[in-house]
Amino acid sequence: MMRTSMRRRVINLLFGLSALLLTEVGRHVYRPFIYARGIDDFHIADTLGNSFGTITTIFVMLAVFGGDQKSDDRIVLCSTVGVVLYELGQPLMGNPIDPWDVLATVVAGLLTWALCRILHGTGYGA
Repeated sequence: MMRTSMRRRVINLLFGLSALLLTEVGRHVYRPFIYARGIDDFHIADTLGNSFGTITTIFVMLAVFGGDQKSDDRIVLCSTVGVVLYELGQPLMGNPIDPWDVLATVVAGLLTWALCRILHGTGYGA
């Protein structure tokens, strides 16, 4: 049992670190490339931080606090809601709420939940 838990945590951490790397590459390479050329990429460049940032947050939280599927589901939900609340709190920091970032966060949370189910062999309905 301990071996399975450790394997699960390592997989989650590797996915979290990979998402962090993609976030930074996206911000420093993809986004400037898209903006400089005026390409309409359906707001992907605009929402990279939220998309991959949400994935990073969830997988790192799972690596640190996760255990079984039930607790992992709660972590995915709570992390996604937390990032959405952060986005909705932007006016408190002098920034407008970006509905595309909120949408990207929710989509990333759902995709991460599905990916967790696939990675850990529990399928969608388990």
